[in-house]
Amino acid sequence: MTRINTNVNSLIAQRILGQNNQGLSKSLERLSTGLRINRGSDDPSGLIASQNLRAEKASLGAAISNAERADQVVNIAEGGLNEVSDLLTTLQGLVTATANDAGLSQDEKEANQLQIDSILQTIDRVAGATSFQGTKLLNGTFDYNTNNVSGAVSSFQVNGAKLEFGKTLDVEVAVTGSAAVGGFLMQFGGAAIDLGSAGETFKIEVTGNLGSRELSFASGTTLATINNTINSFSDVTGVASKVSGTDVRLTSVNRGSDEFVSIKVIDDGAIAVGAGVTALDTGNEAAASGTATVFTDAALTNGLTDKGQDVEVFINGQKATTKGTVARVNTDFLDVEIDLAYDITKPSAGDVGAFKAFTITGGGASFQLGGRVDISSKVSLGIENVAVRGIGNVTDNSVNFTLADIGAGKGLNVVDGDLSVAQKAVEQAIKDISSTRGRLGAFQSNTVGATIRSLGVSLENTTAAESVIRDVDFASQTAELTRGQILASSASQILTLANSQPQSALQLLG
Repeated sequence: MTRINTNVNSLIAQRILGQNNQGLSKSLERLSTGLRINRGSDDPSGLIASQNLRAEKASLGAAISNAERADQVVNIAEGGLNEVSDLLTTLQGLVTATANDAGLSQDEKEANQLQIDSILQTIDRVAGATSFQGTKLLNGTFDYNTNNVSGAVSSFQVNGAKLEFGKTLDVEVAVTGSAAVGGFLMQFGGAAIDLGSAGETFKIEVTGNLGSRELSFASGTTLATINNTINSFSDVTGVASKVSGTDVRLTSVNRGSDEFVSIKVIDDGAIAVGAGVTALDTGNEAAASGTATVFTDAALTNGLTDKGQDVEVFINGQKATTKGTVARVNTDFLDVEIDLAYDITKPSAGDVGAFKAFTITGGGASFQLGGRVDISSKVSLGIENVAVRGIGNVTDNSVNFTLADIGAGKGLNVVDGDLSVAQKAVEQAIKDISSTRGRLGAFQSNTVGATIRSLGVSLENTTAAESVIRDVDFASQTAELTRGQILASSASQILTLANSQPQSALQLLG
């Protein structure tokens, strides 16, 4: 049947040609942009997934940049600390050289003091000048702020703490075992040594973690004299003495499992029966623990040793690493070191029980090292003040000193001050700076370095996933383009034929 008013074949050819042209246009668009998804209609679910992946890529890229920036901050701080460390090494040499009292004139001592003053000023200047984009790094700006410090805490250091925005962190301590000294009660039954005869000598060897000394006492030597003699060697042996009634109490100077007291009898001097030695009761320094061992060559020829013990502590639910009275935990959320206070008249430190040590209210240097802005992606680091008044803290006869006290006119100056304590302050300052450099180095190497590497891998994988979803496959799309071109040309030819078909009606009209 031939019709001229309605050309159905032409309509069909037009529809198919339009479809082919639309497919051809889409192929051209994808090949020209390189993207399979250019609008939501191309692939709604794929668009959502790829946009999420693009957002993750942006966050990961920023996190890598943050980590690299953190590395630069630590590099600058390390440079300043390195200079301070070198200055402290020079200071150590000056203090030791000035201690050669008989070999130095007054003018030389004063010249050394001038050098020391210059070094102290330079350390303060480095602490105040080391900065990153105007932010001071070594003057305590990045130290943590604390309050409500318990009297059960002698000292503490917060190395790192993650705080949620606007919140504080309580440091809770639970002591399950006290730190104790090692020690003995030497029991003589009187105020003086009673030997078999005036010609006899009571000879013992006292040993601590620092060294040992052999001591000899004649009959009639008072306990006060024995006490003073033992204490005169405390800096050499690490053993201290105290008279308690008719006993002499020997204890390690410090507390902890590394501390000990050892007593060995070289010659008992026919000491009176009833004299002996007993290990201290760790719960009561004035009391003995167990049965006394008689002071005889046979009983003590190999010596007796009593060791101290470290404190046992949990901090915020984590078992702490301890040494002596010092406890430390190092977790992702809290890195803190606490030295527990103790009564010097007792053998133990840290009463068993739980208490709040202090509260961290803010501070520290925080770095965003993850794509998600939350507490798990944050890393916090404390950098204490390295000015001379903030390092080298030591205690001598219950008096606290810092490195600043080595300055002219201060109690530890090298002209007329206590050089022994001065050297301890310098040594402590060196330990303080070395510890800080070690923490910063570990942060750089383990935290920042590992984070950059991990984020780099995550960025690669995220980019690859987004590419799979959104990018065009050129080989496949080129084939689609060729197919579309052929079909479009074919449809055009068919449309021409369809449009010419009604003309055959003219032949019927003659």
